[in-house]
Amino acid sequence: MTIPTPVRPLEGKVVLDLTTALSGPYATMLLAGLGARVIKVENPLTGGDSSRNNSPYLTRAGLSVVRTDPQDMSVSMLLRGRGKESIVLDLKSEIGRATFLDLVEAADIVVENFSAGVTDRLGIGYAAARERNPRIVYTSISGFGAQGNAGGGKAMDTIVQALSGMMLTAGSPGQAPVRFGVPIADLVAPLYAVIGTLAAVLHSRETGQGQYVDVSMLGALTSLVACEPFDVFEKIGLPLRTGDYVPRLAPFGTFATRDGWIALCAPTDAFARGVLKAMGGEALADDPRFRRRDDRVANADELHAMIAEWTKDRTVAEATRRLEEAGAPVAPIRTTAEAVRDPLVLQRGEVVPLVHPDFETREELLGSGVPILMSECPTSIDRPAPHLGEDTDAVLRDLVGYDDEQIRAVTGVTAQRADVARK
Repeated sequence: MTIPTPVRPLEGKVVLDLTTALSGPYATMLLAGLGARVIKVENPLTGGDSSRNNSPYLTRAGLSVVRTDPQDMSVSMLLRGRGKESIVLDLKSEIGRATFLDLVEAADIVVENFSAGVTDRLGIGYAAARERNPRIVYTSISGFGAQGNAGGGKAMDTIVQALSGMMLTAGSPGQAPVRFGVPIADLVAPLYAVIGTLAAVLHSRETGQGQYVDVSMLGALTSLVACEPFDVFEKIGLPLRTGDYVPRLAPFGTFATRDGWIALCAPTDAFARGVLKAMGGEALADDPRFRRRDDRVANADELHAMIAEWTKDRTVAEATRRLEEAGAPVAPIRTTAEAVRDPLVLQRGEVVPLVHPDFETREELLGSGVPILMSECPTSIDRPAPHLGEDTDAVLRDLVGYDDEQIRAVTGVTAQRADVARK
């Protein structure tokens, strides 16, 4: 008996990818990892996705700050372009728009992250797409939503972090705002976009009706901030910014050791008792200042100072071992290089090696995988990132049935306008 090959969950779905930079490409990369055929539509006049020009580059000789050869590819594109095919269309030209709308007829999903209103001005927005394909799911990721922003500001990750209130949830009172090192707005918005897209695909399958999915970076990040009642904390006098510790959850925070740092989170009575036993045995665990949560919160400064004094003369390994043996939730604070090489994360495919589409290299490069494991369906990104426009002919022939003459007409206009732009 032949065992059927497992089918990925979005197998057979076609995604037209009009995205660039990070938020949109990350969303479509996840859709590719779930099995969709993702066709990246790039602008040849600008050199395609802006990520293609993000230093550093992977070359035959290794990593380089500058591009040395047309085959060199940015590490950003090696990561975000995986699982996709690339075609080039000049969407400002009449033939480019017409070709895109022909592709819409054969597609299930469109994802774009232009500034609000741009796709409508180009004649390729949701209204135009729906007219050609009523089942289309059209997802937009923008800074402030489809209605745009009255101030006309650009949706850079740091700008959105600033507007969301996120920067004033970290750090200590009176200190400068803290910008998160991970571009969190650029990464949270695509997660919501994928959730909305998949829900709309299910609705389309049941009703035959597509729809517009509108996700804003500001809304996505601010909704996360609102998951914690920071305004309530402020009203009742609890500090919003608490630095290394969180007094209302004491003992809770990060502590220096002799050779690094640990994170300790023990807000419950049972966990806190483990911390106290590790430091001072039963006597300290029974101390009335720390026995109950309310008592620990009232004496949080004293408790945290005791823990800091205890950890400072111990190594990360010793402090972690002692606390773990006592049942306290604790972990060493790892570098990013250590974290992405965690054997468990690698085994589960949540972090994977990055490869160049054309040549092997001695460089060890790692990037995000698809952190969704399913019992019946594989979820992985098997195809390396494409070069700009390398799939144009094949996609137009396969997906919309263009013949050689039609393909030459599209690619000829695109090439002419790209030449003019370069001059």
